[in-house]
Amino acid sequence: MKLFYILLLGMIMIPFVNNAQLTFEVRDAYTFEPINGLIIQSSSKVTLLSNSIYEITGQAPFNVDILHPDYEPYVLTIPNVGSAQAIIVYLVPNMQTENETVVSANKTAEKRKDVAQKIQVVRASELQFQQQTSMADVLANSGSIFVQKSQLGGGSPIMRGFETNKVLLVVDGIRMNNAIYRGGHLQNVLTLDQANMDRVELVFGPGSVIYGSDAIGGVMSFQTKKPILSTTDQLLVRSGAYLRGFSAGAGYAANAQVNIGTKRFASLTSISYAHYGDLRQGKNRSTAIGNLGYRPWYVTTINGMDSMVVNADSSLQVGSGYQQYDILQKFTWVQKPGVVHHLNIQLSNSSDINRYDRLTLMSGFKPRFAEWYYGPQFRLLAAYTLDLSKPTKYYDNARIILAYQGIEESRMDRSFQQVNLNHRIEQLDIYTLNADFMKKRGAHEWRYGGEAYLNLVHSTAFTKHILTGAQTPLDTRYPDGGSSMNGAALYVSHTFELSDHFIINDGIRLSQVGLQAQFNDQLFFPFPYNQIKQDHHAINGNLGLIYMPFSKLRITLNGSTAFRAPNVDDLTKVFESVPGNVIVPNPNLRSEYAYNAEFGFQYQFMKKSNLGFHLYQTYLTNVLSVQKGIFNGADSIFYDGQMSQVLTTSNSGNAYVRGFEAFLQAQLTSRLQLSGTFNYTFGRILTDTIPYPLDHIAPAFGKISLRYALLHNKLKLEGFAMYAGWKHLEDYNFIGEDNFAFATPNGMPSWYTLNIRANYNVNNELSLQLACENILDRNYRMFGSNISAPGRNFILTFRGNF
Repeated sequence: MKLFYILLLGMIMIPFVNNAQLTFEVRDAYTFEPINGLIIQSSSKVTLLSNSIYEITGQAPFNVDILHPDYEPYVLTIPNVGSAQAIIVYLVPNMQTENETVVSANKTAEKRKDVAQKIQVVRASELQFQQQTSMADVLANSGSIFVQKSQLGGGSPIMRGFETNKVLLVVDGIRMNNAIYRGGHLQNVLTLDQANMDRVELVFGPGSVIYGSDAIGGVMSFQTKKPILSTTDQLLVRSGAYLRGFSAGAGYAANAQVNIGTKRFASLTSISYAHYGDLRQGKNRSTAIGNLGYRPWYVTTINGMDSMVVNADSSLQVGSGYQQYDILQKFTWVQKPGVVHHLNIQLSNSSDINRYDRLTLMSGFKPRFAEWYYGPQFRLLAAYTLDLSKPTKYYDNARIILAYQGIEESRMDRSFQQVNLNHRIEQLDIYTLNADFMKKRGAHEWRYGGEAYLNLVHSTAFTKHILTGAQTPLDTRYPDGGSSMNGAALYVSHTFELSDHFIINDGIRLSQVGLQAQFNDQLFFPFPYNQIKQDHHAINGNLGLIYMPFSKLRITLNGSTAFRAPNVDDLTKVFESVPGNVIVPNPNLRSEYAYNAEFGFQYQFMKKSNLGFHLYQTYLTNVLSVQKGIFNGADSIFYDGQMSQVLTTSNSGNAYVRGFEAFLQAQLTSRLQLSGTFNYTFGRILTDTIPYPLDHIAPAFGKISLRYALLHNKLKLEGFAMYAGWKHLEDYNFIGEDNFAFATPNGMPSWYTLNIRANYNVNNELSLQLACENILDRNYRMFGSNISAPGRNFILTFRGNF
């Protein structure tokens, strides 16, 4: 009978026991976009209904911990409420932390705190908030990369005093650097669409152990968005689009994306188009900048007749505009757990892009050129990737990438009031194979793999009469008989967590790089040879120590080596670098080597704030740089209509680059963030007398930013300043690529800009973005650049996600 009353009492009390049941969706607090890859922890039952929507059932009250490496932890408290409720949880992006996952340092996912090298990450949400018009501008906005521009359609990033073929570009694990990456200024980041990026990882310092040749200054790893699989039986469909306008370039840009996914198959399609008008420079000139960049005239051609026309607005850089489109198509197929296939297709193409600096040159009292432009910058990438994540005896994770890249670049020029238009066209076929593996055994993580690649270069040239269309032969930029460059490598890297306070990184790589070039036509340049063959070998290593005496302090020591094998551009190019100078081939080049030492310090304060600095020095041997040369016993030759001094790429001896980098990330309040960067670089070529300035060394530069969120994070504001110091004339390299002819008589003046931008989320689907860059409309020019920077620039973006 007693048991009967107990059961009866239990039945009576059941309606009063509060079993809560509700659904919640997790979104970004600033973009309002759904968040994938969450970790949900709770004592109650949690069921995933779709990619970012969860159902939770349990006896209230209880807590739900929502975690993601890119966001601040969130605790959802479920009180004594009824069932069938639906809520939205907004996660606030964290400032970059040492627990953030990175993949660029060793090609596999790992915590940043386990890597001795400095790594900076630009996330997709940051890319969206920046509203930049090109990947070059994205890098410049990082505050850690200096960007040179010869025209609006481009941007050549400088990393720790190294540029072009001394910095490695990687997209989705595939090296972009190819056989004709030159030592001057490169515009190839133009072919990377920032709208398609999931993240950009910047690895500072030598990276040859993992990536091989060219990774002396560092590695820029661009990772495009991945197709999203559905986590339920329902078809997942997501789409997004934006329309953007910008005033300084009188241009606009648009992008549309759609993701379709089932549990085992997903597709992502993205299409972008951008139209850039002529760029307007700032009107407020300092005494130091003087008249640099004035555009008082331009050339127009009517019925085959060239005329020098007065520019009604000398602040408008006539001839700088262009157009571009980008397409991304990716597929993911899960064959079975642990076996995933990916297909990655990228296409980028542009209109003709004027070489703006050449169109401003004078020859006596008339323009030097009527036309000088790059043909469409075309890049096609097709890659197959196999991901294996089921642990075996030999690996825990493996990735194999087979890729093809088709590249076409061309240059056209015609002298003023001349009828012959010169065409020089380069076509490349690039094949790459990468195999990377990771195995963890206790406190040891081993990563190993191999790489092989082949570059085929086909170079043609001709002159075309602009009135009759008649064509005649012309000297090619690279050997007319074709060129090839191949490479193969094996590497091993290792991370050993000695304790909670000590971590060791080490690695070694063996690389081989071969090159062959054939000169068939000796008409234009009777070289004393008709073929060049080279074979280079290199062994590179690194050793890094991470010491964390307590949780808030991190000290790093890192030593590493790197190399760069001469490529087709170094060995075989014939090209007018600047008017009056012509570069000729040098078949006797050797690989250059770099030896780097670095010290890093980072301290956490105020719970979510960090400050730190890095000191480094890189010593280079067999430095590849442009020097005065001789051709057939003469130091000058007649080229392209004028006598030109002979230059050639040479192993000019030894050099060094040393620098200091500092950063601050401070979470002042829950809504207010302060950040800043400072970068200083100094480089010299060692000679028998006084060390000579090394080219590509940027002046001191950086960024200061203050961000504030309000209206329950619906409105996000940022005010920031970009700045750079003087580059005095005595620090210029007058033979190399510093472009002193496009600076003032005293060098390049210091500058700063004040800027503001905002993002307002109308609702979960629609947002409005507004920015004003260079508010003071200051006139300035980046060091090494041959076009003035934008003046006051208003940017307006309408964005939708559905």
